[in-house]
Amino acid sequence: MRESGEDTRITFGMIVLNGEPFIKYNLRSLYPFAHQIIVVEGANSNSAHCATADGHSIDDSMKSLREFTAREDPENKVIIVTAEEEGYPNGFWPGEKDEQSQAYARRSTGNWLWQIDADEFYMESDMLTIMKILKEDPSISTISFPEIPFWGSFDYRLQGILLRLGYSEVHRLFKWAPGYEYLTHRPVTVVNDAGVDLRRINWVRAEDMRKRGIYMYHYYKIFLKQVSTKMIYYANRVKASKAKKPVIVKGEEYFEKTFLKLTNPFRVHMFNRWPSWIERFDSNHPFKYRR
Repeated sequence: MRESGEDTRITFGMIVLNGEPFIKYNLRSLYPFAHQIIVVEGANSNSAHCATADGHSIDDSMKSLREFTAREDPENKVIIVTAEEEGYPNGFWPGEKDEQSQAYARRSTGNWLWQIDADEFYMESDMLTIMKILKEDPSISTISFPEIPFWGSFDYRLQGILLRLGYSEVHRLFKWAPGYEYLTHRPVTVVNDAGVDLRRINWVRAEDMRKRGIYMYHYYKIFLKQVSTKMIYYANRVKASKAKKPVIVKGEEYFEKTFLKLTNPFRVHMFNRWPSWIERFDSNHPFKYRR
């Protein structure tokens, strides 16, 4: 266990496939708080539809990553990892993101591991508060965050019964030390050197962060291409899984009927067992944005 007062060294672990236009903005936002930023780039079999023949992004993600390391990484914090470097010569990652998450976890030298997507952001003031929380309470083992998911625009957020019941709790920040392991991406499971799930020790829940006004801002359904490729990916993942899932709209059907046409304005979440809708977002974003 860390002693109070020890430096907080956060390793950010990010999986990227077609992360534009968010990548450089995300890296810039994380950089002042990062001990490391480990970016694992590339596709697995469920995302082959939006990847190159050798398993990489079809947009300028890799170009942006390399430009950032060349021009905006004076402290050499950013590490880029591909499937080829992990021994997969065809360029595709095996499995369903477990191996990608484990790739950045193995390289982590921080005492905290923060999983983050290319299209999620946090307020700078909230990042400072989180750093303070971690330093003041070394008994914390993991922190989850409430999510604000944006839908079709920076001006609208997704809301619904399922989200209010806790589906929007996202597991992101974990204590990290020698012997700790990242086991699975879904559900996100990190264990300590005794094999104990960190959520069984001192778990700061999303509701606790909500009371502090701290959120994860998730811009995962803003652009048409972004949404269409995600929906096919989710459909492929559900089809490949034998586990029981909540009622989910087929990817192509969701994109055509729900996202583009809003044919059912009270079933806009891809998990559509419960009513969901979009609401106007009139608060601030983690970045400057003019309507």
